[in-house]
Amino acid sequence: MVFSSLVFLCIFFPVIIIGYHLCPVLKGKNLLLLLASLLFYAWGEPKWIVVMLVTTLIDYLAGVIIGKSKRKGVRKTALFCSVVLTLGFLVVFKYLNFFTSNLNLIPFIDIPQTNLVLPIGISFYTFQALSYVVDVYRNYVGYQKNYFKLLLYVSMFPQLIAGPIVRYVDIAEEIDERHVKLVDFSAGITKFLVGLAKKAIFANFVGQLATNYLSDDLSSVTTLGAWTGIIAYFFQIYFDFSGYSDMAIGMGKMLGFRFLENFNYPYISLSITEFWRRWHMSLSGFFRDYVYIPLGGNRRHQLRNMFVVWILTGFWHGASWNFILWGLYYFLILAFEKYVLNKIMDKVPKVFRLVYSLFFVIIGWVFFYFEDIPSIGKMFGAMFGITSSASYTASDITTLTNNVFLLAICAIAVTPVLRIIANKLSSKLSNTPGGVIVNGVTTLIFQAAVLVICLACLVGSTYNPFLYFRF
Repeated sequence: MVFSSLVFLCIFFPVIIIGYHLCPVLKGKNLLLLLASLLFYAWGEPKWIVVMLVTTLIDYLAGVIIGKSKRKGVRKTALFCSVVLTLGFLVVFKYLNFFTSNLNLIPFIDIPQTNLVLPIGISFYTFQALSYVVDVYRNYVGYQKNYFKLLLYVSMFPQLIAGPIVRYVDIAEEIDERHVKLVDFSAGITKFLVGLAKKAIFANFVGQLATNYLSDDLSSVTTLGAWTGIIAYFFQIYFDFSGYSDMAIGMGKMLGFRFLENFNYPYISLSITEFWRRWHMSLSGFFRDYVYIPLGGNRRHQLRNMFVVWILTGFWHGASWNFILWGLYYFLILAFEKYVLNKIMDKVPKVFRLVYSLFFVIIGWVFFYFEDIPSIGKMFGAMFGITSSASYTASDITTLTNNVFLLAICAIAVTPVLRIIANKLSSKLSNTPGGVIVNGVTTLIFQAAVLVICLACLVGSTYNPFLYFRF
């Protein structure tokens, strides 16, 4: 089940949110939310729910041992066992076939492949469970005495499948005590609908354009077609993933939880360093706090630490060489910026820094999109006129003309322009006589209009993937 499915929008979430707010006590709300989360996860792959339950149990027991013990050796052993076992599930399901297939390239080695299917969301809930145990070990947060409350944190359906990665320390208090004000509930609805619009309107439509160019035989794609396709994907992956994150954050607000923002307009960045401070911030923060800083951070072996983080970042996204290349690609750029470019970047006009940043981000999405290395080579060959059959065709011009308005709207929507306009209008309305009422009515009209448009788009379309489900 995905957030943009009609089953979720018209049945699952309305029933859950009504039942949740009808529950008079927090214990009942937590129970309903836990059962709903388990049902949500089991909807598509019921057998893999066992992996999540066992992972949570391992980290729950480790947290109890770490929290109760005063002996450093016992605490370290519990932490070590938790990390090894929790990551062990991720390695077996996500990376085992990658390792065995590469080992099988060596003569006289023939290791059988497994038929295991990657459990949905395992990369996200594994990191969340690990962050809990590590933070208990560091004394950042107290251990959870109730297994089902920890399971609620790990399995909470708004952020279970594709993030953002929510740390236990950020919502520990809200599990035991939370309140939902009307203004927060309304803000949550708006946030959810903005995310739904990103997904159902922008990501789906521009995604179809990307698929038309990038899913066919690249030997016949023109230079203009290659650039049109990858720029469409550049927009699609942002609207798809940030839309999902917005929906998760919005649902969290409606349920009384405050999840941290995951995207902050990354496509307006003036450097690749800034881009990664704005893109998938929960993942960047996780690797910074649980890998980069423990390795030494900026204090020692900085270049090595950066290399480790970016290889792991790439590998986290998928068990394929293209993701490792993608991580290495960003390591090289970020290292070059840190040791060379940062000294001169401030002297360069912002427009050139923006073009520089966008160019290398677009190039990065080529590594991300194509999982086989030959296709990456063909794509770059087409983009730079080396292997393309032609610079453009009449069909390319027609397609680009038909989609220029869509691409223009996407280009505006990845900036804070629309948000700034909306905030100014809201502020002006609030300062007029009866402005609070007018503002409220305007918000309701906006919410209703967005919902109707999104439902219409979803009903009339069969193209509705969520890109980050495979991670």
